[in-house]
Amino acid sequence: MTTLVVCVDRSNDISRKTGLQMPVAGWEAVHALVTDVGLADPEDSSVNCLLEALRVARDLRDEQEDAVVAVVGGVGDSLVGADRSVAGQLDDLVDRYDPDSAIVVIDSAQDERVIPIVESRLTVDSVDRVVVRQAHDIESTYYLLKQFLGDEELRSTVLVPLGVGLLLLPLLLTQFGPQVALAALASLLGAVLLYKGLAIDDRLAAAVDRARDALYSGQVSIVTYVVAAGLTLVGLFLGALAVGDLQTDVQYVRILLFTYRSVPWLALAALTASMGRLLDELIRADGARRPFINLPFGVFAVGLVVRGFSGYFLEQEGVLGNLRLPNGLVLTPLERLAIFIVAGLVVSLVGVGVAASVREETLDEVVEQ
Repeated sequence: MTTLVVCVDRSNDISRKTGLQMPVAGWEAVHALVTDVGLADPEDSSVNCLLEALRVARDLRDEQEDAVVAVVGGVGDSLVGADRSVAGQLDDLVDRYDPDSAIVVIDSAQDERVIPIVESRLTVDSVDRVVVRQAHDIESTYYLLKQFLGDEELRSTVLVPLGVGLLLLPLLLTQFGPQVALAALASLLGAVLLYKGLAIDDRLAAAVDRARDALYSGQVSIVTYVVAAGLTLVGLFLGALAVGDLQTDVQYVRILLFTYRSVPWLALAALTASMGRLLDELIRADGARRPFINLPFGVFAVGLVVRGFSGYFLEQEGVLGNLRLPNGLVLTPLERLAIFIVAGLVVSLVGVGVAASVREETLDEVVEQ
């Protein structure tokens, strides 16, 4: 049984500092590599990782087990290229030594992400994480701070928001006092933490890419989304105007009136957006899926029901007058609510029927083909 003791260097620091090509395999080769790396950078934790790989291989040999020690490094301009390079080196080691299992030696969380690549080729018996013990004094703290300041991602994530907050703090203190200044500073830092913690920057970048792809591919939905955003603003504006003219301080009445005035525009906005998505689905070769056919009807039905309930409560409060039909018939609040509810249910059922019929036609076409 042969065990491959492999030291992983995903960042490829060992190869850059020594000029050697990866992989490096064999006891003597790795033993000499330790000296080369140590002379190039005595502070590099890779020295300890290489020594740990040698120690593990020695212990296995003492137990009368065949062990091959090797070092692989990620060569490439990107993480994907580096991982593919590591995969190729592992394939080379497997072809050369035909090991039965592997023991992975790493010294950082970044190297740990390569473990699935090793597991896809060999059975991993153990993962040996090397943690370097440091003296907790002023000098070691200085070097840790130096390494922290050298990390570009950490600088942009921690130091930039902290610097902005410290710059704003004196201005806020002189203009608004300590309570407002501390509250604003805490809000700023909290927003930054949420921005990074929820990966909003990645989501925004992905949204921009999706919007660009939609424009290039000629999707109708990108236009209908813009129209829907405009209709949403109109609805919110009209709702705010209605609340502003209301002569009452009762909060739930103001909320109901805002809902009553804005719901038609908000429903129209949602209907426009869903119709754009439905058109995109219809343009596709495989036709529209059932949820996208149901969506416009569902949006319209929900809008009717919400407007009906809000109108009913507003009539009870005397804010709205009774609904008068074209034939002169005046409806009571309860009758008005019943009409809106029935209309919503009918629209919803029509949507279900249309979706079912369209889906059956699609299935029949597939069967005929």
